[in-house]
Amino acid sequence: MATQSTVPADRTTGPAGSAAPAVAAGPAGGVSGGKRQRRRGERGPLASFGLHLGLLAGAFVALFPPFWLLVTSFKPRSESFSLSLTADFSFDNYQYVINETAFLTWFGNSLLIVVVTTFLAVFISSTTGYALSRFRFPGMRSLMWTLLITQMFPMAVLIVPLYNLMSRYGLLNQPVGLIVTYLTIAVPFCAWMMKGFFDTIPVSIDESGRVDGLSPFGTYWRLVLPLAKPGIAVTAFYSFVTAWAEVAYATAFLTGEQNLTLAGGLQTFVNQHTQDWHHMTAAAVLIAVPAALVFGYAQRHLQAGLTAGATKS
Repeated sequence: MATQSTVPADRTTGPAGSAAPAVAAGPAGGVSGGKRQRRRGERGPLASFGLHLGLLAGAFVALFPPFWLLVTSFKPRSESFSLSLTADFSFDNYQYVINETAFLTWFGNSLLIVVVTTFLAVFISSTTGYALSRFRFPGMRSLMWTLLITQMFPMAVLIVPLYNLMSRYGLLNQPVGLIVTYLTIAVPFCAWMMKGFFDTIPVSIDESGRVDGLSPFGTYWRLVLPLAKPGIAVTAFYSFVTAWAEVAYATAFLTGEQNLTLAGGLQTFVNQHTQDWHHMTAAAVLIAVPAALVFGYAQRHLQAGLTAGATKS
């Protein structure tokens, strides 16, 4: 009795009648067991390694200077240029800067100038940006061009004309003169930035405020400004950095040790007569601490404002 031969399900018959292994199709129609094909946009191992290596190199370049500044601030003068970590860890440099110099006076001068500059810059920039965003008035285009053109001039070019104006009106060696100068730097840029942010806030919010009987300023203050927290945070931080870290105007318009700001006082440690790098690094660390705290505070509020304003439209 003849029997019928069967071929297993996972085998196929070749051209000569021999059994050949079957090839199963993968989920994407490819060949299973072979090299997996990467999806479009997916990085390979070599590209991923190169990306992470580049990120680590960038982080090292960014973090090494402040780290070495901190290390040098604890070194004695004899080891200021040593490439090794300090063996004689000491706070003598910080004690000298705080107790033997006018650092606290410089700090008070800077704090006064920074607080007033930041407050006025935020108020003027936000009101100007709101007016440019919501109203149409004669001279509006000229005002916008003026704000833009003022950003084209380097700060060094403006020192001489500003110095002549300060001298004519008796504002040299006065905090008011430096505050006005910093406002000329911060307000034009921040006004443009605030205008762009106010443009993203729906005009219907202003219309609802007018229906409820609010004045234009009341609408701006009560309804629109709370939604502008991200722009306000960036404006305040930019104004703070402008007034806190600026050197050229501070040294040109203020003279005398008791009138200097922190940026101007920092130059007294290293000049043509003295080379106190160990003291200067300690003072630089003390100056950087408030800036870092303000940055962390502004960043936290910036993120909170972005989250709160995500549903405003």
